Amino acid sequence: MNHRQVEIFATVMRAGTASHAADLLGITQPAVSRAIADLEKSVRFSLFARIHNRLVPTPEARLFFRDVEASFRGLDTLRSSAAWIRDQGAGEIKIASLSALSSSAVPQAISTFQKKHADIRVTLHVLWSRDVRDRIASGQFDVGLAADEIDTSGIHAQPFATHRVACLMPKGHPLSLKEVIEPADLAEVPLVTYVPEDRWRQQLDAAFAAANVKPKIAVETTYSSTICSLVSQGIGVGFVSPGATGGADISHLVVRRFEPKIIVRVLLILPLDRQKSLLVREFIDCLLETRSAQPQAS
Repeated sequence: MNHRQVEIFATVMRAGTASHAADLLGITQPAVSRAIADLEKSVRFSLFARIHNRLVPTPEARLFFRDVEASFRGLDTLRSSAAWIRDQGAGEIKIASLSALSSSAVPQAISTFQKKHADIRVTLHVLWSRDVRDRIASGQFDVGLAADEIDTSGIHAQPFATHRVACLMPKGHPLSLKEVIEPADLAEVPLVTYVPEDRWRQQLDAAFAAANVKPKIAVETTYSSTICSLVSQGIGVGFVSPGATGGADISHLVVRRFEPKIIVRVLLILPLDRQKSLLVREFIDCLLETRSAQPQAS
C-alpha cells in the first residue's frame, strides 16, 4: 500500500465513478483501475464490486474509507499547522527580565509586539538576574534581560542597555532643589532601596561607606516598580535606573542625578543551542526599538 493508491481510492469514493476520478486526478481510467487492483492486493479484501462496468464500493471499502478520510483530515490539519507556523512562528514566547526593565522597556516591547501578533501568548517572569540566566540556560525561556554580573557561560549574551542609578523623590522634597544628590545629602533621609543581595544596592552601600555616611534605610524591596510606589507615598527617597520609571506615574515624582556615578549594564540573553524562532526575532526587534527610546548612561 502506498499513498498514491490510497489517494486514488479516496477520489473514486468521492467521485462515484472511475472515469470521473481519472479526470479529477489527471490520469487515465486504466491507471485508476490498476491502482485500485494493487490496493486490493495489499489490503487483501475487495474494495469494489464490478457491476455493469461500474465500481460499486463494498461494505469493507466504506469502512476503510472512513479511516482514510480521517487520515486525510489529519494531513489537512498538518498543512494548516505548517502554514500557521510559517506565517506566525511558534505560538508562544516566554520572557524573563530583571526588575529594572520589567515596568518600562519590556512592557513597551510586548505592546508593540502584540499589535502585530495579538493571538500569540506572552509569558513574562520578573526574576533576579541569576534566575533569569538559569531559566535561559535551561531553555525554559526564550528571551532574557539580566544585569551583567551573571555568569554568561552556556548562554548567548549581548549588551542591551546601560543605565545610571538616580535618586527618586516626591515633588516638593527639600532635596529636589538640588540638581545632584550625594551621599552626604542623604545622611538623615529615609531611603527606599533594593535588598542587600542586589548588586546595585551593594554599589550604593560602597558609595555611602566611601563617604563615611551610614544610610537610614526605611524600606528594602526587590522590585523597582515597588520603589516608585513607595516613594510616591512619601516614605523616602529611592534609588532606581531612569528606565525603571517608564511604567510608573511620575507626575508627583522628581528624578535627580546621583554622585558618585553608579552604572548598571543590562544584557540581552538567549539559549545557546536553540535556533531563534520568527517570533523571538521579532520580539527582539521590538526590544531594540524600545531601547532606542530609553535613556542611556553616557
